[in-house]
Amino acid sequence: MDTQTQSLLAQCSSERRAAIEQRVETLLSELTLEQKVGQLNQLNADFATGTAVGDMDVEQGVLDGDIGSVLNVGGLDEARRLQELAVEESDHGIPLVVAFDVIHGQRTIFPIPLGEAASWNPEMAELSARVAATEAAASGIHWTFAPSVDVGRDPRWGRVMEAAGEDPYLSGEVSKARVRGFQGDDLAADDTVLACAKHYVGYGAAEAGREYNTVDLSETALREVHLPPFEASLEAGVGSVMNAFNVYDRIPASGNEALVDELLRDELGFEDLVVSDWNSFGELMQHGVAGDLREAARACIEAGSDVDMVSGAYATELVGLVEDGVVDEKLVDQAVRRLLVVKGVLGLFEDPYRYFDEDRKSKRLLSDDHREAAREVARESQVLLKNEDNLLPLDETEEIALVGGLADSATDMLGAWRAEGRPEDVTTLKTTLDERVGGLTYAEGCDRDGSVTDDQLAAAVDAVADADVAVVAVGERYSQSGEAASRAHLDLPGDQRALLDALVETETPVVAVLFNGRPLAIDWETEHVPAILEAWLPGVEAGPAVADVLLGDHNPSGRLPMTFPVTEGQIPVYYNRLQTGRPPEETDVDLTEFPQGQADKYLSRYLDIPNEPLYAFGHGESYTEFAYTDVSLDAMTVTADETLTVDVTVENTGDRAGTEVVQVYLRDPVASRARPVQELVRFENVNLDAGESATVSFELTTSDLSFWTAAEEYAAEPGEFEIQVGHAADDIIAVETFELVE
Repeated sequence: MDTQTQSLLAQCSSERRAAIEQRVETLLSELTLEQKVGQLNQLNADFATGTAVGDMDVEQGVLDGDIGSVLNVGGLDEARRLQELAVEESDHGIPLVVAFDVIHGQRTIFPIPLGEAASWNPEMAELSARVAATEAAASGIHWTFAPSVDVGRDPRWGRVMEAAGEDPYLSGEVSKARVRGFQGDDLAADDTVLACAKHYVGYGAAEAGREYNTVDLSETALREVHLPPFEASLEAGVGSVMNAFNVYDRIPASGNEALVDELLRDELGFEDLVVSDWNSFGELMQHGVAGDLREAARACIEAGSDVDMVSGAYATELVGLVEDGVVDEKLVDQAVRRLLVVKGVLGLFEDPYRYFDEDRKSKRLLSDDHREAAREVARESQVLLKNEDNLLPLDETEEIALVGGLADSATDMLGAWRAEGRPEDVTTLKTTLDERVGGLTYAEGCDRDGSVTDDQLAAAVDAVADADVAVVAVGERYSQSGEAASRAHLDLPGDQRALLDALVETETPVVAVLFNGRPLAIDWETEHVPAILEAWLPGVEAGPAVADVLLGDHNPSGRLPMTFPVTEGQIPVYYNRLQTGRPPEETDVDLTEFPQGQADKYLSRYLDIPNEPLYAFGHGESYTEFAYTDVSLDAMTVTADETLTVDVTVENTGDRAGTEVVQVYLRDPVASRARPVQELVRFENVNLDAGESATVSFELTTSDLSFWTAAEEYAAEPGEFEIQVGHAADDIIAVETFELVE
């Protein structure tokens, strides 16, 4: 795959680039070896976001020139004080870079990234990142450790909430948008921050969905599934990349020369900064590939990893490695050069205090327009999973019973990785419906952890029995997804299913609103609850955004970026799977009753459940209907240098305006390696009034047909291809074929 990278310096004007390069080379010539190593040392200034590591006096380290960047600084005043120590009192006077995990908002918290990806609208991801950058920069932050571009196919892994789901193409489009949002057009501007694509690479394939667990990938899976979102981020000009915790080919990513120096730098052309994850250099010892920190430091600097986050491996060992002739000082110089370039591009040499302005912070954080943006993204992120008998939207004049501890839990709406978000900033669903619905009755029903008392259950049943419709908020607490939040069981925690069962028994129609950070196994709920709205963890505007959808002020248009399983036993289950040698067939026969020797039994399927997921990738319903007609290709054969155009006419056949997400998939039936049954290659959001139609065109090139061939190169092999156009991966309306010829 051809990756068009653009370094940070290349994004600057020629005059500014020359000035930065000159300043960097001058500093390099003046720094001692100890000072250069100090630049590569990143320390934690305040609260920890990982396991405990060795302590170091951050202030003294800054004064001594032993620290080049800091993370988790506890506020604007502390950041300024540390910068003053670095610039005005250390021997070299080089400013610090201040870093923080700004994942889905700084103070104005947006939906979790998986929810933003559910909008299938990169503009929403860019808007979220733009607001986050504006607020982070005003809070004294130069560098965010986002976006996470891990492709995740196992919802047991809690960090699926932090990325864009299971598909490489959708993940890449969202990742590019978020990089643009964070970095803007000029990293020296006071409303932009340096982005960081993480976790390089394969972290989303942790075995058993268990955090920090091992990864075992083929090179084909690496190239075709896990690498493309990083390539997309590089194309967008991302200025830094973070090492993953996991191994690749049994060598930890941080010290893996084949991954970093050869693939990322030489092959993909990335010239900028690589930073470790929290103590990932030190964890080479736990992985069993380094006997001590000295061996770990050598492996990581030789692999091409630049900045050491909190492990102390470089700080304690790198000078000795160079002095002993084990490590070439040129490797240290190159790593320091990359960090100094970042500081130059951020404008810190010209004004190290440009990000520290209390007045600017007070004006930018949680502003009205930022809250409105958060509401817009949260509306777009919701997915209508089911709407039996058009139960939704609700009528504000109806008697509505609202049930569930999550309906009024401000802290859970913020999700994990909430930066400076505060519960008092959140408007809950209960607060909003209290204002907008005249006949609203609220019964807690269950605590936010899902536990239900007899009194809570009785009060909820009474409230629902007397109502025209019930809205029941169920799902996960914020701490049940995110980093270090793997779950073996993906049903509703606690007694929430029993609560729903009791409420359904009242025969009052029930709408379930899911607040959660990952796909859940909700087979029972799908069978028994007539309407289900996936709201994710929506951020500070949770209540207004969800109410907008429930009450019909916004027609839901979200689509699933990740498959929902029937049960955990299907995992991993994802749409772009490989075909097997014995593909399953649809059958109503009880497979447990097959007589021995019956040939139809020996196929790739379960005895007790279907192979198909509960809700497929791309699924999402609307309050209106869309029909596809006139799906066509502009050619039946194309050559490698030609473009194929796919046209489809979309009509809104319902009675209200809405947005359809037209999805285009590709299948390569015969190739030198087995290919997925379908792969997303294009999508577009189409806004149509009732009765309106539009023709949408998609252009495909040879790169869209390319894959990691048996010859170990990215190429498109001549032959027949299928184009599938539809509403979702499992709802294909038309299939057209064409041939790639030599």
